[in-house]
Amino acid sequence: MILLHPSQKIIAKDRSRFKVINCGRRWGKTTYSVEVMKAKALSKECTIAYIAPTIGQARDIAWAMLKKELQPIIVKAKEAPSLELEIRNQKGTTSLIKLRGWEAIETLRGQAFDLLVIDEVASMRNFWTGWSEVLRPTLTDREGQVIFISTPKGFNHFHTLFNKQFEDRDYKSFHFTSYDNPHNKKEELDKAKSELDENQFAQEYLADFRKVEGLVYNLPESEIIEPIDTKIRTEARIMGVDWGFRNPAAIIVLYFKDKEWIVAEDWKLAGRTTSEIIQAMQNKIAEHKVIQVFPDPAEPDRIEECRRAGINCREANKDIEGGVSYIQNLIKEKRLKVGKNCTYTIEELNTYQYPEGVDGKPFKDVPEKMNDHLMDAMRYAIYSYKGPQRNLGMASPLAPNLYPTI
Repeated sequence: MILLHPSQKIIAKDRSRFKVINCGRRWGKTTYSVEVMKAKALSKECTIAYIAPTIGQARDIAWAMLKKELQPIIVKAKEAPSLELEIRNQKGTTSLIKLRGWEAIETLRGQAFDLLVIDEVASMRNFWTGWSEVLRPTLTDREGQVIFISTPKGFNHFHTLFNKQFEDRDYKSFHFTSYDNPHNKKEELDKAKSELDENQFAQEYLADFRKVEGLVYNLPESEIIEPIDTKIRTEARIMGVDWGFRNPAAIIVLYFKDKEWIVAEDWKLAGRTTSEIIQAMQNKIAEHKVIQVFPDPAEPDRIEECRRAGINCREANKDIEGGVSYIQNLIKEKRLKVGKNCTYTIEELNTYQYPEGVDGKPFKDVPEKMNDHLMDAMRYAIYSYKGPQRNLGMASPLAPNLYPTI
């Protein structure tokens, strides 16, 4: 039997439907998760899923502890091709616990669950697509509950999730450090503090949201502004597009006004066909009166479909280093702002980074191909546009071509 320590009991007693737990290393994520799953499975007939970033991690983190805790009442244990436990509950029927990896989240599509435990949320790629399109619908029939649990990893989607309690009463967030587990020796934690970088210790042990090392764009919080009014007078309105299907497609709408670029709206979804992406583009072109669109030139067939649909597609410059440097200068000169409504863009800005080099230090060359869909779309649009910014001595590598004020 697992005995919960005081901070774990605080969460266990809470009746919120969606619990977001931000905790330091060795706080006891696994023991808490296993105890909650065990209690739920024993109480009545139900179906539970435990999801880690990979199936290997699910096996390493929770499988052995679940089997140990439930051994006397296990009816069937399945280890291939997936990890599943069928147990006898207190009602005389059976409950099912499934372990899955985030990389195979599609296997849960169309199923129904009473409880989901999503572990190490901060490490899950394309989280919002997997959550909204695959997992959230599995809870509808049974009004299922969720435990989101993780140690932070910069200001990415987990940070956004942690703040959902301020806009949705179904969510409740909890924050505990490694010091809140009484089984951890304070002396050992203090030793780790003396050995680690301040930001590393704050993030890993204090569960403090910190900017990751080696960010490509360091946009100050002061440049994140209230959502922009689409009726304001601007000098240009353009759009950038990054194609995708398995990876998300991304659309970004940018306004140019008073020597500044403003991210007015963003859109990012996986599993969308070309026609669906084009429809989303057309909707935003009409809403924002976009004059030019700069899609990723790597897929000319899709661009041709856009043109047949009446979209004014222009050639996008693919120079990554030049485009990144150009946007970095805009940020330095405080000429790039982002609306608070553009949450996907804000997340990517806070996680888009250079790969690690020697001794774990960022290697500033070409950014990692991760958390970059809107960053690519933004670069295509801003760096390729040939309009009014030319007169500011901020020319893109393309020739000038001024457009009327909107």
